[in-house]
Amino acid sequence: MDDGTRWIALDGAANARDLGGLPTLDGRTTRRGRILRADNLQDLTVTDVRLLIDDYDVKNIIDLRSNAEIHLEGPGPLTRIPSVTVHQLSLFPESGRHTDATADTVDVDKAMPWQDRSNAGSEQDRSLGIYLGYLNDRGDSIVAALRVMTRTDGASLVHCAAGKDRTGVVCALALDVAGVTREAIVADYAQTGERLDAVLRRLRASDTYAADLNSRPADTHLPHAAVMDKFLTRVDEEFGGTINWLTLHGWTTDDTDALHTRLLG
Repeated sequence: MDDGTRWIALDGAANARDLGGLPTLDGRTTRRGRILRADNLQDLTVTDVRLLIDDYDVKNIIDLRSNAEIHLEGPGPLTRIPSVTVHQLSLFPESGRHTDATADTVDVDKAMPWQDRSNAGSEQDRSLGIYLGYLNDRGDSIVAALRVMTRTDGASLVHCAAGKDRTGVVCALALDVAGVTREAIVADYAQTGERLDAVLRRLRASDTYAADLNSRPADTHLPHAAVMDKFLTRVDEEFGGTINWLTLHGWTTDDTDALHTRLLG
C-alpha cells in the first residue's frame, strides 16, 4: 500500500499526503487527487500554494483547529486565495475560556483545548478517550467535514495542527464510509509517524503549540496503530459502525453515495 508516492512534497508542511491509492474491501482503490490530508498550513510557501492549487486543484480547506488556535496563529496563505473556501470545523466544544477569549485577553498557556488532558491511564488510552470525545462533542463538525469531501468543484484538504489526531479521526471515518480496508485505514493513520519529528519541530517553533509539546516526552505524540484500531472497534461496538454513528448526526444515504462517488468514482 505504501510506496511513498502518496506523500506531497511541501516546504511549509511536513505531513501532507493524498488519500488516493488505498484498497477497498471490494477490490477497488480510492482515487487520487480527491481528498488530501496535512498538518498546519500556516507556513506554506508561494510554491506550495501553487502546487496545491495548480497540480491538485484544491478548492476546499477543512480546518479542524479550534477558534483559539486559528486566532493565535492568524490567517494562513490559502485564506488569501479567492478560489479556495476555508471551512472552520473545530472538533472541540467552542465555548468557555478555551475559545471565547478576546484578542486582548488570549492566554497562550490556557487557550488550547487539550490543556485539560488527563494524566490517568496509558497514553494510548488517553488518545482513545480524546478521539471518542470528538464524536461526543462535535458530531456536527465531523458530518460537515465529510460533506465537504463530497464536493465536486476540486480537491478537499483536511488538516489540523499536526495532521495526526483530529485529521486522523476524520480521515479514518471518511475512508471507513468509502469501504477502505481496516488495515489500510489504520496504516494511513500510523504513517504520520514517519514525519513526526519534522512535524514536532515545526510546531515547537510556534508559541501556540510549544509549551504543550515541551511538557510531554516526544514518544507520547506517536500515532500508534492500535489506537486507531481500538477507536474504530469502539465505533463498531457502540454504534454499529461509522455510517450508523454518522446517521445519528444527520448523515444520509445520499451523503454516503456522494462520498463513494467522490473517492471511488
